[in-house]
Amino acid sequence: MEWLENINSFINNIVWGWPTMILLVGTGIYLTIRLRFLQFRRLGRSVSATLGRNKSDTGKNEISPFQAFATALAGTVGTGNIVGCTGAIIAGGPGAVFWLWISGLFGMATKYSEVFLAVKYRRKNHLGEYVGGPMYYIQDGLGNRWKWLSYLFSLFGALAAFGIGCLSQISSMVSALKMSVGSFTEMSEKTESMMSLGTGIIFGIILTLVIIGGLKRIGVFAASVSPVMSILYIFCALVVIILNIGKLFDVLKAIFVGAFNPAAIVGAATGITIKNAINNGLGRGLFSNEAGQGSAPIAHAGTKETVPAKQGMSGIFEVFFDTIVICTITCLAVLMSGADIEYITGDKNVLPILAFSKVFGDAFGSISVTISLILFAFTTMVSWSLYGVRCFEYLVGTDRFSILYKLLFVAAVVYGATVPLGLAYRISDTLNGLMAIPNIIAVLLLSGKIAKESNEFFFVK
Repeated sequence: MEWLENINSFINNIVWGWPTMILLVGTGIYLTIRLRFLQFRRLGRSVSATLGRNKSDTGKNEISPFQAFATALAGTVGTGNIVGCTGAIIAGGPGAVFWLWISGLFGMATKYSEVFLAVKYRRKNHLGEYVGGPMYYIQDGLGNRWKWLSYLFSLFGALAAFGIGCLSQISSMVSALKMSVGSFTEMSEKTESMMSLGTGIIFGIILTLVIIGGLKRIGVFAASVSPVMSILYIFCALVVIILNIGKLFDVLKAIFVGAFNPAAIVGAATGITIKNAINNGLGRGLFSNEAGQGSAPIAHAGTKETVPAKQGMSGIFEVFFDTIVICTITCLAVLMSGADIEYITGDKNVLPILAFSKVFGDAFGSISVTISLILFAFTTMVSWSLYGVRCFEYLVGTDRFSILYKLLFVAAVVYGATVPLGLAYRISDTLNGLMAIPNIIAVLLLSGKIAKESNEFFFVK
């Protein structure tokens, strides 16, 4: 299988390398200009429009605008907000945080555009649920001659959901549990195996109970859990920051100086260059907020909101909350905690625990990070099961066989908890990156419509 590994590695270096990052960030900059810097001029409105629309007066198979946002947020805010951010710092130095911010600031315009299109070109299935996303706005927005591109996106999405939305999440959950329990007692290999299987079975059952209820139950679950998990994590991280507030100026200096001269902060001996800072900052930011990837619009399409521009506001806030708020808080907590960062060679899974343990002690520090990782990972699985199902439904041309995909997804949870992921996960990671290409092509080709209707809605009196 070495040949397959080599092929996948080559493609992965492209789809998660400089070409795709330039495409994604460049698209964000282009859309920002065409939308007259909408995400900055209407940021306050995006916050109020999102948090102020949690109403329950929805139809049998409809979800509220806030529930749609919470479902998308559950898929966006995941383990990448904890271990992904610390991984960026380890590999790119403090300066990576600056480039992470850049990905978020321009990614807000991209996510707005995706959500706008998802609501504009959605339709209803036989259950009365709104369905939409890149596959539909490619087909209906660009015409049937582009339909092959919508199938390509759906294929990548249906397969990638098993990777980013399932295997990587359950693996992070199992790893976090083992580290947390291991901080209290020694575990034998047999005990670890039983813990892995038990974790997979338990969360597989819970996941089944949530996703078997369809869009409505997923929306209710996300609206209930996503805000709570985010607030709990933010509170703990803010405690770390506040108790080390005297280091804030030095850390901010390290971030801005390190963005352009990493050696001045971490030392030339580490081997971290400005390329490492940019690559890891932008890469982790784009991976975390998923702007341009085409996944979150699938959730937003389920809203009862009929005005695309209004739901697009939630897309702006989604990226802002994910990257500018949660990722920033994680990075500041780690850098201000005094935890020893082993640049290039450090363990991204252990570093957040070390940072929290500096303030809360080994026991609570480990437990708080573990609980956050589990909540973040599980809610991501719930949302990505929906994304995978919608892509599968598009591929087979009906929603009547969705149960088959859901059962496979749950089975993958149990499987992923018990075995090393290896090549299967790395291929899924590549497919995840490939989703962005057909989506970005569609967003760019439809950007004229997005800009015209949005500018008329927000700026023309």
